[in-house]
Formats: sequence, C-alpha cells, structure tokens
Amino acid sequence: MPQIDKNEIFKECPVAGVQKIVHGKWTMVILSFLRHETLRFGELSRKMPMVTQANLTKELRMLESYGLIHREVYPQVPPKVEYSLTEMGGKFMPVLDALETFAYTYELEKS
Repeated sequence: MPQIDKNEIFKECPVAGVQKIVHGKWTMVILSFLRHETLRFGELSRKMPMVTQANLTKELRMLESYGLIHREVYPQVPPKVEYSLTEMGGKFMPVLDALETFAYTYELEKS
C-alpha cells in the first residue's frame, strides 16, 4: 500500500487540515460559548451538562494546543482558570457563523 503524503492531501483539500482541529464532538459548542465571553471551567461545564468533565478537559486542551483558545491560570487558592478565544479563535468565528446559518436553513427546509 502506498504511503499517503499529508502535505499532498492538504494541497488538494485545505479543509482536511482544518478538520483535525474541529473534529471533536463538542469543539463547535465550546467555541460558540467562548465567542461571547470568557468562561471558567465550571461555567462551561454547567452550560454543557451532557459532557463529562474528562471530555470537556480533553476538548479544551486540544483547542488550546491548536491555538484557538487561551487558558489563563490565576495564582490563587482555590485555583481559578479561565478560557477565552485567541486571535486565531476569533478568526474562526465567520466559519462558525456560516455553519450556524446553514444549521438554521437546514432545519427549516428539513421540517
């Protein structure tokens, strides 16, 4: 079986490179909440009660590793951690807007 060159795939379809960033089940929801305000872990968790803390932590770490969100840790007891969009995360918001528009259109036409 021939080896797949990931750079060639990206040249043919740049969306393939973005897909690895937004593939998480809750990625879009997290970004949608953070687009409006900076939130602490507990606040995000309450907004997404169907997500386990382990999965939320995993998704937040992944978004941070790709530079879409910023994690700010405050040196206090008890620890305070806040999440916000980075500049790159903000640049993703028009994409999220387009997906939201499509979702509403899809739901209207489907019903």
